[in-house]
Amino acid sequence: MACQNDETLSAYGAAGKTWVLTELDGAAFPARATLEFPQAGELAGQAPCNRFFGAQTVPYPWFKAENIAATKMACPDLPAEGQFLTALSEMTLSEVLGDTMILSNDAGREMVFKAR
Repeated sequence: MACQNDETLSAYGAAGKTWVLTELDGAAFPARATLEFPQAGELAGQAPCNRFFGAQTVPYPWFKAENIAATKMACPDLPAEGQFLTALSEMTLSEVLGDTMILSNDAGREMVFKAR
């Protein structure tokens, strides 16, 4: 795979930044959650309670968070974490506009992230 060009979201402005979730489905997100793209085809971040990682291999502007795994620590924000990870797994489109990244799907769900 080292010879192939990266056609994922990473190559279109998302790599090298920590993306902080600010809105989920039009409402301010009540906890802190981040998303990063450490290498081509990978995603990782900090959900409200746990670190997570997975794969993201579809070409931009499509998006698919695959094989998401997370650590198993409990905290008061577990409900928000469930909302975040569920929404992330349902996103199918991506758009990067400077320091804003929007993930969405055709069911009307949307996640808005700001680069930190």
